[in-house]
Amino acid sequence: MNNPLSYPELAALLQARAGVAVAPGDLALPGAEFETFGIDSLGLLGVVGELENRHGLKVTSGAESAKTPAEFLELVNSSLTMKAGA
Repeated sequence: MNNPLSYPELAALLQARAGVAVAPGDLALPGAEFETFGIDSLGLLGVVGELENRHGLKVTSGAESAKTPAEFLELVNSSLTMKAGA
């Protein structure tokens, strides 16, 4: 089974693929939104593409439109869980 994506891993991916540095703790704050950090759907699309390449899976449709880091992690980790169960 794949390990779930964590806030520190998401922060590293955002830095690498969207060019935005955000502290993992800031991503985990209740009510945190990507827009606040200057991350748009195009930046998230880069992160989704990297995750799909790494894990050989299609991330649940809509992950690139997630408004919050918590929502994004839920969608991605759901995809990882479904792959592990397949």
